[in-house]
Amino acid sequence: MYEHFYNLSGKPFQLNPDPAFFYGSRGHQRAMAYLEYGVHQAEGFIVITGEVGAGKTTLVRNLFEHLDTDTLLAVQLVSTQLNADDMLRAVCGAFGLPDEGSKATLLRDLEAYLMDCQRAGKRALLVVDEAQNLDPAAVEELRMLSNFQTRWGSLLQSFLLGQPEFRATLQSPSMRQLRQRVIATYHLGPMDLEETQAYIEHRLRRVGWQNDPEFTPEAYRVLHEATDGVPRRINTLCDRVMLMGFLEELHTLDENAVGEVAREMEQDFLAPRSAFGVKTEEINGGGNGQMLAEPGAADIDDAAVSARLERLDSRVSRLERYVVYTSKLSRQILTMVNRRKPA
Repeated sequence: MYEHFYNLSGKPFQLNPDPAFFYGSRGHQRAMAYLEYGVHQAEGFIVITGEVGAGKTTLVRNLFEHLDTDTLLAVQLVSTQLNADDMLRAVCGAFGLPDEGSKATLLRDLEAYLMDCQRAGKRALLVVDEAQNLDPAAVEELRMLSNFQTRWGSLLQSFLLGQPEFRATLQSPSMRQLRQRVIATYHLGPMDLEETQAYIEHRLRRVGWQNDPEFTPEAYRVLHEATDGVPRRINTLCDRVMLMGFLEELHTLDENAVGEVAREMEQDFLAPRSAFGVKTEEINGGGNGQMLAEPGAADIDDAAVSARLERLDSRVSRLERYVVYTSKLSRQILTMVNRRKPA
């Protein structure tokens, strides 16, 4: 909704990974360099880890955008709780092969397909995202698939991307043989304050931002503190901040605006409370039949209650303006549709 208000050509902070918005922070550039190095080596495993929302999937999308599809066939597999047999079937499915039949049949068909690719001058690359969900036996199955080789080289190369706990899986004694085939690993950390500001402005410029709204230096500081420099969290908070800016008709977003939205987002995930700040389960006795304490047994901070009521009033006011805006927009759309109807 705020795109029109700020004269933007699209949503700058969408959560869906889009290579068009890729920002090369120092960490992302280094991770991308490792992936490109792996492609050049044409063998072995590359392992990239990072916290939730660090930008691992965006890295993959960006990599795929720049691969030479004439010489490289790359597929992505987003893993769930897969065992060894499930992994083999998932790999076959990712390459467009039938995933039914015995394990021997699946292995035979996959090897034949990969050899056909090699004869056609193409290498096969498998990128496994969310690798922390893999059963150790499934990871071992990937290592076994890397045994598909000819005298011209490996038939299948794999990149593994996952959350930090995946490193613990790789450190287990059963992963010793796979570790020997890992040619590079990298942990993608959060962005610092300077990178966070550059990241936000980069995404805004991609949709035609002309410094409206203007983010103050202190706003960037609060944004970084509230999100720890994690891209997905930055996107979520910035989207909400700009929505609030639109509803409040703000053209300068300062630390107060960012801080208010950040606090609201924290409240969104807390247990519901009454107007006096008491948790719903406390009012209901926690669902275990306990009686409430006598009135006055617990001190109620009047200042805290007033602050909460003020925040609620502010949110209600913004929602009311949002409803008015959407109502006007709906009427405009209906008017345009009616005008285009044939007489």
